[in-house]
Amino acid sequence: MRKAMERQQRFGCQPISEVQLNVNCRDEIIPILAALQHIYCQPKLRDELLRAVAADVNGKTSRKRGRKGLDYWPITVLAAVRLGCNFDYDKLQDLAEQHGALRQIMGIGGWGDDNDSKKSLDWRRIRDNIALIRPQTLECINHLIVAEGHRLVPEAVKSTRADSFVVETNIHYPTESSLIRDGLRKVIDCAVFLASLLGVAGWRQHKQLYRKVKRLVRETDRIAARKGAGYQERIKSRYVELLALADTLLARADDLQNQCARNGGVDLNVLAAAVELKTFVQRTRHVCGTATRRVINGEIVPNSEKLFSIFETHTQLYKRGKAAEPIQFGRLAMIYEDGAGFITHCYLPARDAEDRDIVVEQTRKLQQRLGGRIERASFDRGFHSPQNQTELAKIITCPCLPKPGASQAAEQEKQAPLQFRQARQSHPGVESAINALECGNGLQRCRDRTETGFERYLQLAVLGRNLHVLGKLLLSRSNVGCNASRSQRKKVAA
Repeated sequence: MRKAMERQQRFGCQPISEVQLNVNCRDEIIPILAALQHIYCQPKLRDELLRAVAADVNGKTSRKRGRKGLDYWPITVLAAVRLGCNFDYDKLQDLAEQHGALRQIMGIGGWGDDNDSKKSLDWRRIRDNIALIRPQTLECINHLIVAEGHRLVPEAVKSTRADSFVVETNIHYPTESSLIRDGLRKVIDCAVFLASLLGVAGWRQHKQLYRKVKRLVRETDRIAARKGAGYQERIKSRYVELLALADTLLARADDLQNQCARNGGVDLNVLAAAVELKTFVQRTRHVCGTATRRVINGEIVPNSEKLFSIFETHTQLYKRGKAAEPIQFGRLAMIYEDGAGFITHCYLPARDAEDRDIVVEQTRKLQQRLGGRIERASFDRGFHSPQNQTELAKIITCPCLPKPGASQAAEQEKQAPLQFRQARQSHPGVESAINALECGNGLQRCRDRTETGFERYLQLAVLGRNLHVLGKLLLSRSNVGCNASRSQRKKVAA
């Protein structure tokens, strides 16, 4: 059973609209709580937001039946604070149990801080409830928050700037040997579990088999690191042994799957274990195939045909020429920032898409959603193509899309109007928004699993950033000069 929020006020719990925040504290949670408090006090905005959350949390179930679950408003608050302050679930659980203002905004601060409400906020429960919200719903919530920000600052929508960056997935550095080791570890674990469910023998020496795999991988990595004379032949011989052992184990896993198909029946545990085993067998075979082509046969394997993680299969390799990180493993994300600092649009392109392939479509989509109010938009030269220049000019009055090459860019800037040069000068500020997302909102590396979890993580980070911007805007108006609304610490006389 769930409700939108607790309508009946508890003992010791103030109305959410009257919660006092410490505006002289510069911690990032203060602007986020101020923004959430403002949203709660806007019934139309609040109800629309909670209806979107309710459609996901109780989309296929009745909210009036079953045991009591977290209400929609506390779920929204916890989802906003998680990456708004870049917390992991353990830190979020501790704050949900101990932080007075957060509990008051959630509407669960009870009489004497009762233990029942604290025990119900286990980190697993928080994680499972936040995971019920779809990435598409979080994107709609972000649009609602941006619309509220534009209502307060109408001029902000007129200018925007866009850029892309790589959000890393939570993987180790991928080599074929290490990926084969990961795959065989999961294949052996799944096969042992499935064999125990079926009562089949043959996996008694699974620990010794995995130790042999680890020894071969360790020797392969040592040769690759030290190199030396004739190291290619030595590493090839180790790969031959490793691939032969992998073929043997994968063939045994196939035999086990055949036995499961004949004798497994309809036991759900057996079917689930068989599906998991089949998945990791296929992924391990894929890595073994690319290792054979690259190391044994000497082929050049395109990155599009490689697998960079056994677990996060959507991971891609990007060589963007950055001095600090020339190679990154993750996914490319594109963001649009308006004049007030709101992330008005966030897009996760297809795995093989480049900047210039998506900029026109996404700019048109954003312009339509904002009612054609964008007058000036700036991009960097990675988005340039002659066709993009023409198409963007049809969408926006003054697009700033510099041409590649020093001579072409200089000639373009000489002939460009004043608005073009102003947009070009202010464009590097979008890097500040990207840095804030990476350092302050957890987008340096995604800590959630699966591709859907990655998309949700990205939208949660954008949600936290937009609430932070909205909260600072509100605090600067209601408490002029307060520390919580400042970006830089000011010296105060003793």
